[in-house]
Amino acid sequence: MSETYLAGALWASVAGIGFGVFQAFNRRARIGFSVYWATFILLLVSALILAMASLMSEDLSVLKTTLPRVYVNFALAGFIHFFLGWTFLTISQNRVGASRTGALVGATPLFSVLVAALAFDEYLSPPLLAGVVTVVTGVYLVSASRKNGANPGQRAWHDSIFGLGTALCFAISPIFIRGGLAELPSPLLGVTIGMGISALTYGLLLLLRREPLHRNAIPRDAMVYQLAAGAFVGLSTWARWIALGLTPVAVVLALGRLNVPIVIGLSLILVGQKAENVTRRIVFGATLIVVGSLMLIFFR
Repeated sequence: MSETYLAGALWASVAGIGFGVFQAFNRRARIGFSVYWATFILLLVSALILAMASLMSEDLSVLKTTLPRVYVNFALAGFIHFFLGWTFLTISQNRVGASRTGALVGATPLFSVLVAALAFDEYLSPPLLAGVVTVVTGVYLVSASRKNGANPGQRAWHDSIFGLGTALCFAISPIFIRGGLAELPSPLLGVTIGMGISALTYGLLLLLRREPLHRNAIPRDAMVYQLAAGAFVGLSTWARWIALGLTPVAVVLALGRLNVPIVIGLSLILVGQKAENVTRRIVFGATLIVVGSLMLIFFR
C-alpha cells in the first residue's frame, strides 16, 4: 500500500465522518427553514470558511493566470455537487429522515465505480470491489425498510429518488473536480471557487423566487445547528477534494459512506428514535458499511 493511497484514504475517511456530523446537524436544524434557504445557508457558511482559509494559506496570485476552463470545471463541479446534490439531500432528509438519506446516498460508490471506469480509466482490484459491494449491501439493508421513518404512511422506495439523485450528483462531480485540479492543483482554491459560485447562484435564485426564509418562527438552536452544519460540510468537502487528488475516485466516495453510522448515532441523540425509527436492520447495514470502508483502506 503506497503512502499516497493511504493518505488519500485517511482524508476520505475524515471527510466521511465530517459529512455524518453535517447531516445530523442539518436534520436537527431543518425545523422552520424552507428547503432552499437551508441549502443556501450551508453554501454561504461553507464558502466564507473556505475563503478565509484560502486567504490565510494560499497564493491567490495564481488565480490571475488561471485559464477560464479551470473556473468552468470548478463551477460545474460546484453546481452538480452543491447546488443540485445538497438540494436533493435536504429534500430527502425532510421526506425519509437523516438515517435513511445517509444510507441512500451510500449508493454513491456504485455510481462512482462506473464513472471512474468510463471517465478516468480507473478499475478496482477484486479486494477493493469486494469492499464497494460490502458498502452497497449495507446501504441496501438500511434503505430497504418497508416504512418511511419521517412519513410512516408511505413506502420508503417512493421517496428514494432524491437520496439516489444526491448519490448520482456526488459520483459525477469528480469528473470536473479532477479536470480543474489537473491545471490548478490546489484543492482548497478549487473547492472555494466551486462553493462560492454555487452560493452566489443559489442566492440569486432565492431573490428571483422571493422564497421566504421560513414558514414558522425559527428556534435559536435551529440556527446554531444550521451554521454548525455549514462549517462541518465546508471542511469535510475540502478534505474530500484533497483525497480525490491522491486516491481512486471509487475508493474516496465509498469511504465517504462512513457518514452513515455517524449520522445514525447522532440523529438518535439529536432528534430521537421516534423521528428516525432506527431498527436492528439499519444498525447491521451501518456495520457492513464500516466493514466495507475498512476493506477499502487496508486491502489495497
